[in-house]
Amino acid sequence: MANGADRRLFWVTAVAVVVADVVTKLLAESLLARHLPVQLVGDFVQLRLVYNQCAAFGLCLGAYSRWIFFALAIAALFVLRSMVRSTRPGERFRLGALALVCAGAVGNVVDRLRSAQGVVDFVDVGVGSTRWPTFNVADSAITVGAIALAVTLWLEGRAQERAKEARAAEP
Repeated sequence: MANGADRRLFWVTAVAVVVADVVTKLLAESLLARHLPVQLVGDFVQLRLVYNQCAAFGLCLGAYSRWIFFALAIAALFVLRSMVRSTRPGERFRLGALALVCAGAVGNVVDRLRSAQGVVDFVDVGVGSTRWPTFNVADSAITVGAIALAVTLWLEGRAQERAKEARAAEP
């Protein structure tokens, strides 16, 4: 990540997502504590305050889940840091994807440090009793960033395969 434009893209994206995550979580805690649920799009999209002491999809590791997932998130941030540093100049899509994943991880780490209640989740999507696990801005950033990162890695792999085939086909 050598050039200034790439660094700015990464940091502006990451800071914007962390700020949006923290602000929306604070708003959710103050506005949704007494009013459950608030329907936005009928029964399909609702705002509902939930504290998640576990990880995605209710994955729990017992009484120490908070600290185990905190440590895993910190470890993931170190791995992501190395991916950011190894990103070649001009790979803006990959850098944006990494910024989303990093910011989402930071947003949820902040919650794990801030409160023993757990990570604040508040977006509830589904139909009737069939609901997706409640999530937040950080979770959305991680999901979108991970999908975008997977696409960039897949495309990079395909490009490397084509280059290898082209070299093998040369006389």
